Amino acid sequence: MRALDIIAKKRDGHCLTDQEIHYFIRAYQQEEIPDYQMSAWLMAVFLRGMNSEETSSLTLAMAGSGKTVDLSRVSGIKVDKHSTGGVADTTTLILAPLVAAAGVPVAKMSGRGLGFTGGTIDKLEAIPGFCATLTEHQFIANLLRHNIAVTGQSQDIAPADGKLYALRDVTSTIESIPLIASSIMSKKIAAGADKIVLDVKVGHGAFMKDLEHAIQLAEAMVRIGALVGRETMAVLTSMEQPLGQAVGNSLEIREAIDVLSGKGPEALRDVCLLLGAHMLVLGQKAADVAAGKAKLHELLQNGQALMKFTEFVSAQGGDAQIVHQPSRLPQAEFSRHIYSSRSGYVQHIYADQIGYSAMRLGAGREKKEDTIDLSAGIMLHCRVGDYVDQAQPIATLYGSQQEKLTSMVHDVAAAIAVAGEPIQPPALVLGIVDSNGYQPHK
Repeated sequence: MRALDIIAKKRDGHCLTDQEIHYFIRAYQQEEIPDYQMSAWLMAVFLRGMNSEETSSLTLAMAGSGKTVDLSRVSGIKVDKHSTGGVADTTTLILAPLVAAAGVPVAKMSGRGLGFTGGTIDKLEAIPGFCATLTEHQFIANLLRHNIAVTGQSQDIAPADGKLYALRDVTSTIESIPLIASSIMSKKIAAGADKIVLDVKVGHGAFMKDLEHAIQLAEAMVRIGALVGRETMAVLTSMEQPLGQAVGNSLEIREAIDVLSGKGPEALRDVCLLLGAHMLVLGQKAADVAAGKAKLHELLQNGQALMKFTEFVSAQGGDAQIVHQPSRLPQAEFSRHIYSSRSGYVQHIYADQIGYSAMRLGAGREKKEDTIDLSAGIMLHCRVGDYVDQAQPIATLYGSQQEKLTSMVHDVAAAIAVAGEPIQPPALVLGIVDSNGYQPHK
């Protein structure tokens, strides 16, 4: 086989065989295929797409490029959760300890930021000392001891996807259903969880801009899960505006601590409770979603969720004192308030523009080799439907370079549209996809 022939075949709109896909992924992992040829292939897939058989082959090729973690020593049903990426989407930082506190083992493999979306591993690395790359032995040991373990991709687990993940970020090939589905599910399969809950984002701040494509992505991942015997379901949630108020690594850690303390933004807390309830149902720790929500709410109120987060951070080498002293997190040298040009009601908060602005402040990567400023980001002070006054800040920028803050003022202000008429906020939850297909949220 020749890489050039496989690139041309996909470029011309033909379906690739299982053998061709496995060869291409294996050769790239072994550095027989260079980045420039893989970039061409990714663009061909982005433009031409893949059918369900090709997507499944790509998923299994990436999952099989390294070890598959054996979690059979860990008792109970291991449930993983994954978000397709959003802005101010701090759910994993909240859900993992919350669900673990409820008795469901959470074995989580997470990624870094892609494009304008944040990455869980980048956020966790804002915690001084936190080790986000665990060996298989450490991963299982933490699960056995603490009921929770979160790790980034290592050379051992889905390594081919790790290389592709970074390359997609800098080649404008992120928003592709087969590439997203195979990337997510290869990590889920390799990480060894028994069941999987997916949070598929829809809207301006998501890779899937409309409900139709979000359903297609969710259905593709549910099919892959069924193929490998991992029960998988997806909740479709809105990303028409940022989910939380904090956008940026250190800022989002602080916001997660607020939610785990029984406070924090209502929208972020509500989505976490819903996703967590589904995890409890799959993990057989709740009879239904309503019972799961009630159990998780109690854990937020009685302090057990925050205790589990403290335990989790400490177990992975992090400074657990951040829970009570958030000033120990990376602190921005500079900040700047942004004000609305008029008083009125917030009509839109364009999540993608907010995400890109945070990235340019240093909270994400524009190039593969960029170093993140863990203190940089944006704190929003309003949501769609809120009344704002000209005299009150609608957002605050944070970062280590004053010139970057100055350059982003106009972009962030333009991302928050204010008008005179009241407006109904967009729905948070749009529907669910499971083995029975799509059901709209009631």
